[in-house]
Amino acid sequence: MPTESQIPIASQAARRRFATRLALFYGTSFGLIGSHLPFFPVWLKAIGIDASWIGIITAVPAVTRFTILPVITGLAERRRSLRGALIITSFATALGFAVVGTQHLAPLVFLAYAATACVWTPMVPLTDAYALRGVARYGLNYGPLRLWGSAAFVVGALACGLLVEVIAPRHLIWAITAGAALSTIAGLGLKPLDHPKPSGVAVHGDGALLRNRGFLAVIVAAALIQGSHAAYYTFASITWQGAGLDGLTIAGLWVLGVLAEIVVFALSPRFALPPSVLVVIGGLAAVARWLITAQEPSVAVLSVVQLAHGLTYGLTQVGTMGLLVRHVPAHTMARGQGYYAACSGIVASSTSILSGAVFARYGQGVYYVMAAMAFSGALVMWSARHLLTDHPHNAASGG
Repeated sequence: MPTESQIPIASQAARRRFATRLALFYGTSFGLIGSHLPFFPVWLKAIGIDASWIGIITAVPAVTRFTILPVITGLAERRRSLRGALIITSFATALGFAVVGTQHLAPLVFLAYAATACVWTPMVPLTDAYALRGVARYGLNYGPLRLWGSAAFVVGALACGLLVEVIAPRHLIWAITAGAALSTIAGLGLKPLDHPKPSGVAVHGDGALLRNRGFLAVIVAAALIQGSHAAYYTFASITWQGAGLDGLTIAGLWVLGVLAEIVVFALSPRFALPPSVLVVIGGLAAVARWLITAQEPSVAVLSVVQLAHGLTYGLTQVGTMGLLVRHVPAHTMARGQGYYAACSGIVASSTSILSGAVFARYGQGVYYVMAAMAFSGALVMWSARHLLTDHPHNAASGG
């Protein structure tokens, strides 16, 4: 990768503009997620939706990840317009949340939210595909761009948390809608990218990409490692609350994990190890993390364990994106991201259901299952590393 001094001044300005605008879009997009994830269920409860319907409604995004999402990412790729797809989906998401906010009957909320989720869930893989294409085009690093999303997630969650103290919960949907509107505005500033042309060694068509054993190993390994966080995402706060921890301590533990993730993204340009090894390290760190968590450790130990989130999530994400940008042709990047998101969605939703059943019977013992998943992901990646060392597609250019 060329150094800053080796790049012409015009190109330096172009890459800075691209990086700044993409970081802003990452920030607004993940700020929306940060406000939505903790507080959308609070809004549902506030308008009188019962628990059974809340469970059904909040499950919708996971279903769209392996049904509608690959269709939209594939369409964006065939139209050769990732930027256009991001602008359209972000606008449709803002409009969708505005419509959701006008509904108060459970079936109507479900229908409006389902339609919104269909255009919202593809935004992250489309953004990652756009980012990776720009990374290859401008010689940038993924981690420092992506960290703004993690930082904004924390800001979005804290901002919405403060709003809960000053506005009625039934109005929270408008804070979420405002976040979606900011994302739309940021999307308009995204820089157009050249349309990559298929190279002689490129993988053509859906079937060919899915027959690529290296690509399949990457998305399966990453899905297993990231999916091993399911019990943590679902039951950590419940468990900590049951152990007598107050709300501020619980929030602090969550923030520690995200801060560690941000540090890893910031330092990622200095990592010299191959991306496949980074994924393996992330998987093995997850094994250790879940085995310790299963022992119901003290708050002091939990604080250290939470810092491992930088490895279990952050390092795995950096390694996965590094592998995809090197080994998936630029003109099929959106499709590759769609398949990765679909695979992750299937694993995450299945694991959430499984972890619920295991947690109900064995409590913290559910983390042994998560450790086994993470180890399986690390093993898949280690076994397939020889498939990911030859003839990378995008190592030297943006396609």
